[in-house]
This record gives sequence, C-alpha cells and structure tokens, in this order.
Amino acid sequence: MKRVIETDKAPAAIGPYSQAVRRSEWLFLSGQIGLDPSTGELVPGGVVAEAARVLENLRGVLAAAGASLDDVVRTTIYLIDLADFSRVNEVYAKCFQAPFPARATVGVAALPRGARVEIDAIAMIAEGPDEGLGA
Repeated sequence: MKRVIETDKAPAAIGPYSQAVRRSEWLFLSGQIGLDPSTGELVPGGVVAEAARVLENLRGVLAAAGASLDDVVRTTIYLIDLADFSRVNEVYAKCFQAPFPARATVGVAALPRGARVEIDAIAMIAEGPDEGLGA
C-alpha cells in the first residue's frame, strides 16, 4: 500500500503530484525547487540560495515521514546551467554526511517557475511508528 506524505514545511505541489509517496520502507520525494513554503515564491539570491531552500524543503518532507537526510540513498540534481555545479555542490555537501547518497546531476533547458536548481530524492526508512503518517 502506498501512502502520500504531505507537509506545510515544503511548498504545496504545483501540479498533479504528491510531495512524497511511501511504499513499505521506500520513500520517493518529488523534486523540490527553491520555493519558500510560506510565500510560494522562489527565494531571491540566485542558485546558492535556491539550493539551500531546496534542501530545507526536502528536509521538511522527510521529517513528515519520520525520516531525515541521513535516510536518503539517491538524489538527482537538475541544473539549468552546469556552470553552477560547484556552487550547488558546496551547499549540498553541507547537508549530507558520509556515506553519501548515490547521485546524478543533469543539465536541463528549464525548470518550473524559473528555478535554477531542482533536487529529488529516494530514501529508505524503517517500518515502524511512522507508518500512519501522511494522508
């Protein structure tokens, strides 16, 4: 059985998708862009500020499922300019500890709302008391 995970600690979905879906111990997090959940607007400050907000949004969704960044096993980073790779990587490195998740980085032509970076994730979390979380 799959369960939808929703939280106000990350922006509401801007399309027909869930912030995350949990199936057994697997948690699949939709891509997050640098939207401030309180305003629904892209944070100012460029790709570094956006990357920091993206990771905070992912933290919020993970927390709603009873998980953390330590439970993430795979991420994909989408960048509209691969020249931003090193700056985004610096922000990313502050959020994850060894053993690091597997990761891919992909250059894309555009992202929703004019964002410069988007990150999605897959986490593996233990079965247990958090089974009832989500909608």
